[in-house]
Amino acid sequence: MVSLCPFAREAVCLMPSVRRLLTLVALALTGAGALTALLAPAAPAAPAAPAAQSAASGDRPAGPFVDIIEVSGYIDPVTDAFIRRSASKAARDGAQALVIQLDSPGSVLAQRDLDALEGFLRDDVEVPVAVWVGPNGARAHGGAVRLLRAAGIVGVANQTHTGRSSPPPTGRDLLVDRDLGARSAVAAGVAAFVAPVLPDFIGQLDAKVVSGRTLETAAPPRASDNRSELRTVRFQKLSLMPRLLHTMTNPSIAYLLLAIGLSLMVFEFYTGGVGVAAGVGLACAGLAAYGLGLLPTRPIGLALLGVAFLGFAIDIQAGTPRFWTVVGTASMVLGSLLLFAGDTHVPLYWIALVTVMVVLAMVTGMPTMVRTRFATPTIGRESMIGELGVASTAVDPDGVVIVRGAPWRARTNRATPLRVGDALRVGAIDGLVLEVEPLEGAARDHRERRPAPADSPVG
Repeated sequence: MVSLCPFAREAVCLMPSVRRLLTLVALALTGAGALTALLAPAAPAAPAAPAAQSAASGDRPAGPFVDIIEVSGYIDPVTDAFIRRSASKAARDGAQALVIQLDSPGSVLAQRDLDALEGFLRDDVEVPVAVWVGPNGARAHGGAVRLLRAAGIVGVANQTHTGRSSPPPTGRDLLVDRDLGARSAVAAGVAAFVAPVLPDFIGQLDAKVVSGRTLETAAPPRASDNRSELRTVRFQKLSLMPRLLHTMTNPSIAYLLLAIGLSLMVFEFYTGGVGVAAGVGLACAGLAAYGLGLLPTRPIGLALLGVAFLGFAIDIQAGTPRFWTVVGTASMVLGSLLLFAGDTHVPLYWIALVTVMVVLAMVTGMPTMVRTRFATPTIGRESMIGELGVASTAVDPDGVVIVRGAPWRARTNRATPLRVGDALRVGAIDGLVLEVEPLEGAARDHRERRPAPADSPVG
């Protein structure tokens, strides 16, 4: 049987290296984005489309114009507010239509909120709403299908997928209950036509009647070459903070930040106080908690991840993989696989990458930092016995002391507690914990180096 007592006794106090921690977090987040972009399927080249003038999101163009917003990822409260705000602005400024470029695996909104959003787009918006599922490789699944049902007209790119709505649709939308390719979506009446690229979709909206209004999305053909150009388009975008919160509903990002946050908290556990590691770790864990609160998260997955990092923490003090490292690794893999329910999941390659990073950090990186932080110029820890120091915190019976200019986790007898600033002597070493005693009133050690009184005889 493995006892937890050594873990409680040998937990070491360690001040974090600020530069190293910030570098690790920055590299992890940068690497996450780079790897996601690298492994994402590349969209094939699309046919050329007529050019269009663009206007800044805050400007109101002089002539007819189209408002465009991009909705990607899960439909969450941030997306809900963004769609409503953009639709109201388009109606207020007199846009020809609000075009939603959609690529969504589903919705994390409560059912009543999703119903309200569909009803708002279908009945309350005073501007025609058009949805284009694209670019190639995009999809509109689950709750995202509700946006298609609310739109006045729908177009899809060539290599897209729609369907699998929840709850099951009714009436003509029964076919949407299965996954449909682009041509099948048009044949089933889910989409009006196929448009390879967004400008082509906007061009095909010209002269169509949507929500009782005839759209003008293309200028009259030029006499010189008989070619039409698109009207002015205006793009609406999320601001920085809403965009950050929306990113947290990406399961891979939420999972990565959870792993980083828990890792830094384990690291901070070995420090004498709350420092940068705790701050960065809490920030990462807080952002992850926001995403996990919206995503369909399983409690069993979170519990297993907690067990994983507890196991890693137990073996950090040993400096070498032991039983708890094996338990932690197995728990992390299983917890990662069970973290989300339904169709929401973290890709297997992402689980493997994050798990390898965490295990390497816990098995090699963190013990190395602990040993480096507590390294002393003398050879052998036994040489510290008899050294003098001072209590950095109250030691009653556990606390933190300063010996040789470095903080150490320390323990004393309950009968001889130490207050902050009390002088002390190192009597023994138990793992990485110093056994200390008050300098005054304790038994002297023959190895203690104390100068002889000036009036004492010599020789």
